[in-house]
Amino acid sequence: MYAVIQTGGKQYRVEEGTTLKIEKLELGAGDSVEFDKVLMIQSGETSNIGLPFISGAKVTATVLSQGRHKKVKILKFRRRKHHMKQMGHRQYYTEIQITGISA
Repeated sequence: MYAVIQTGGKQYRVEEGTTLKIEKLELGAGDSVEFDKVLMIQSGETSNIGLPFISGAKVTATVLSQGRHKKVKILKFRRRKHHMKQMGHRQYYTEIQITGISA
């Protein structure tokens, strides 16, 4: 059984026990979170697809940790113009573990 959820402007395919890194949520480690924007649930041969979301469906998860991804380097360079600009960015994330899927 798996589900497709939407959080942070992105969509994720999740199963029970799956750990994933999503956009930062203002929660502490060990807290529980529910995702009610469920786009699809697949259970065996039957699938339930929402328009756009399935009403009454939710996915529960536990927050494992908060952190930051590796640095992404941005380099802007113009040849023969004596111009080079270098920047970096580290995105915050929340690591969660899926504990349940209910329709």
